[in-house]
Amino acid sequence: MNRGLYCAASAMLVQESMHDVVANNLANVSTAGFRGRIPVNKTFPDLLMDRIENIPVTPGATTGPNQIRYRGKIPIGNLALANVFSEDTMTLKQGAMHVTDAPLDAAIVGDGFFVVQDGAGNTFYTRSGQFQINQEGQLLTHDGLIVQGEGGPIEIGEAASVSINSEGQILVDGEVADTLQVVTFETPTWLKQIGGSLLAANEQSGNPVPVEMPSLVSRTLEQSNVDVVSEMSRMIEASRAYEAASKALMTHDDETGRLISSFMKS
Repeated sequence: MNRGLYCAASAMLVQESMHDVVANNLANVSTAGFRGRIPVNKTFPDLLMDRIENIPVTPGATTGPNQIRYRGKIPIGNLALANVFSEDTMTLKQGAMHVTDAPLDAAIVGDGFFVVQDGAGNTFYTRSGQFQINQEGQLLTHDGLIVQGEGGPIEIGEAASVSINSEGQILVDGEVADTLQVVTFETPTWLKQIGGSLLAANEQSGNPVPVEMPSLVSRTLEQSNVDVVSEMSRMIEASRAYEAASKALMTHDDETGRLISSFMKS
């Protein structure tokens, strides 16, 4: 089998994944606290490709250099010129600040992520400081996740006024009720996107570490850091590269067909 077919198909898959990442970035251009994703591709020159067929292996049978070697596998060779989509990472560029004048809005300046939990107790992280208070007096994110303070879930209760200062302290009727839990990671670029601006930790990002002196801007939200012009350019590049790889695959296929026809006529 022509190895060029595999290289071209691999390139098409990479560009398709690139297109998906760019589309996700553009879909979240208006999501507060969202940070754009960057696709990571990896080459695999040392990976041996095999073709698997349902051909029984006869004990004691001899095989040629390009025949069945092990459990019905026929070696194709390595793909030194190919690459594959591995995963996507997060950009750390600070998003623009948008003043909302809402007393429960807060934006982190510099490193850090707010800590939130869902109803099942799963912990997530976000840069979005768009908070609200539910009927039980708990501080929640705009999509209903429980915001965590240094003492756990932040309980506001009934209050005439609630605000957040530059140190992340929750002021209830002028008194400090709790402090927003702000953490960072050894390699935050590897945080996994769950949806929108919501992130989850993994082995590559490392464990959360509290930020000793977080800096916040109250009554303000951090906007998405996605550059629409750059993302549109990347989408055009991905589309053109996909088209080029598609043409290369069809060319290899045509050449293989002509080779087989020529061989059969000889």
